[in-house]
Amino acid sequence: MFKLHPRLQNDTMMLGRLPLCRVLLMNDAHYPWLVLVPERPHLREIHELDENDLPQLWRESAFVARQLQQGLEADKINIAALGNVVAQLHVHHIARYVNDVAWPAAVFGRDDAVPYTAAYLDALLPRLRELLCASLDPRLKMHWRPALKTRQPSAANRRGKPASPAGPDSPATPAG
Repeated sequence: MFKLHPRLQNDTMMLGRLPLCRVLLMNDAHYPWLVLVPERPHLREIHELDENDLPQLWRESAFVARQLQQGLEADKINIAALGNVVAQLHVHHIARYVNDVAWPAAVFGRDDAVPYTAAYLDALLPRLRELLCASLDPRLKMHWRPALKTRQPSAANRRGKPASPAGPDSPATPAG
């Protein structure tokens, strides 16, 4: 039976589900950062997916990357499946901008996460859900299941300082 790794549970918010993957938002206002987690038990590596799930992961990954880049006008999309800290198979999709805090370096291990404020999430979550639902490939759309409620990480789970409210100088201001 599939179970989400506790670290992913603590560091992310559920956006919805695609046919294979849970779509999670990393709680870091530095970057629009989505994580796809195939809902299959005991997977650690991409090559462990079966012959049906492997192409499905690539379809879902390409879709999410395209939507982030086009919908949020990202300069670059970083995609990675590292698994050095969390062994459970998960694929990061990070919208990058030439003026973000880590550019041009990788984001992993660079700065402490800056949790989203409630006001910022109120603006960002509907935008991300719109991007992921409205433009879905018909093969994916019938399977998209949005999260009913978005869990706000507790103060105990937050790392770093609170994020500033959304505005033109805020990190990762949602486009649209």
